[in-house]
Amino acid sequence: MRPDLERELEALLDKQAIHELIAAYCNAADRHDFDKMRALYHDDAIDEHGRFAKGPAREFLDKLPQIQAPMAILHHNVTTVNLKLDGTCAEGEVYLIAMHQVRDGDALYDVLIGGRYFDKYEKRDGVWKFSHRSIVADWAYPASPSKVDLQHPFLAGAYIGEPGPADPSYGFFRLLRRGVR
Repeated sequence: MRPDLERELEALLDKQAIHELIAAYCNAADRHDFDKMRALYHDDAIDEHGRFAKGPAREFLDKLPQIQAPMAILHHNVTTVNLKLDGTCAEGEVYLIAMHQVRDGDALYDVLIGGRYFDKYEKRDGVWKFSHRSIVADWAYPASPSKVDLQHPFLAGAYIGEPGPADPSYGFFRLLRRGVR
């Protein structure tokens, strides 16, 4: 194989691995899969998540169960992903739309957020993980009370997702398992 083709192929494989890392993050967040989430960050990683965290990712990950406890629905949608590689380091600007339905006592409210992740990734021991992740909010669309209607006739007969291990995906899939990247 030509050396330039080999380099291009390795870059494509690295970018695919980073795309899978980004998708695993969304799945772990939405399913409240804290073991999976922890596996996506290097031990010395930084996470800047607005008022929730600004510092070692391990501190953010330790607080994540309490942060997500009132979230009845969490749904991340990645859109545009811009990646640049430099050997075993990479940077990414990842656009997202994230839906949050939050419990506040007996009430529910929605916050739809459009934003970006500013990411730094490192490949250590052959595995890409986050070394630094920062959330950037570009817009937010709140609704109080919640406008989500899971009883709408259009959804009749459909599986209804939920955070945690009771989500129907864990009974459906054999290969995509909880806690596994």
